[in-house]
Amino acid sequence: MSARAAARGGSAARSRPRAKSVKTKKRASIVDTLPISTDWIKRAGYWALGGLILAIIVTLALAFRVPQTIGTEVGEAVGEAGFSVKRVEIKGLNHMQRLPVYAAALDQDSMALPLVDLGATRARMLRFGWVKEARVSRRWPDTLVVDIVERRPAAIWQHNRRLALIDDEGVVLEQVRLDAMPDLPLVIGPQANRQTATLGRLLGAAPSLKPMLESATWIGGRRWDIGFQSGETLALPEGEEAAKKALVLFARMDQQTPLLGRGLVRFDMRIPGKFVVRVSRQPGGAVPDAPPAAPQPSAPVQSPPADLTKTI
Repeated sequence: MSARAAARGGSAARSRPRAKSVKTKKRASIVDTLPISTDWIKRAGYWALGGLILAIIVTLALAFRVPQTIGTEVGEAVGEAGFSVKRVEIKGLNHMQRLPVYAAALDQDSMALPLVDLGATRARMLRFGWVKEARVSRRWPDTLVVDIVERRPAAIWQHNRRLALIDDEGVVLEQVRLDAMPDLPLVIGPQANRQTATLGRLLGAAPSLKPMLESATWIGGRRWDIGFQSGETLALPEGEEAAKKALVLFARMDQQTPLLGRGLVRFDMRIPGKFVVRVSRQPGGAVPDAPPAAPQPSAPVQSPPADLTKTI
């Protein structure tokens, strides 16, 4: 090996550590050029670690219901200090008995006023058929206030040989005894209670007939048969609008020529444009005529047998 080659080899060997030191210097210079100090990075790492540990502790506390336990203990302490339920004030009752409402209000896991579950108490109130709306609140230091909005009775529903008082939404309020029936319309048939609002709208269109109503039968889940106090039955067509028009027409006809209270049995308006009247009389009897002031029918009625069906 020549001296020149040896010199090259020695210089190359000496140049390699220099390259490594240059890289190290470059790395150090990059860190130094960052706008964040090394101490700040360390503190951020400590805070992140502390936040992680805190999150784990909170998760475990929630899993073991530690906050609820602490809250219960604080609530019980407040109750023992004199803030417990000693009175229940009930407002808005007109038909319901008060005792079931008291029992539902006092059904609490704790009588400490801060621990009374207002939402659960309200839910228990809404289970009563009479209750349409309920509000439950605390009145410090020792009173639970229950404000109830009752439903209004609208009709009596007869189904499966039972009588029940219902409101205009068809909600069953309570059972009714046959010897203690209130003066309300009678709706008859399966699901007739759910059609009470429709019946109310029909009668609202013909208010002159409403005082004469005795019952309404929901037929086949499609239409109404209206029963009057004078004994007649009016068969209405299907569909609310068609039934409303037919009922309004019948009310107008009854005002012009009285149809009710004359011994007629049934009026059928199910077929558009036709008015079918059924007359029934006892042998030897006669169908009462209309009052003198009313216009007489254009065609005389033939002497009928026991039952007659006539189309006008």
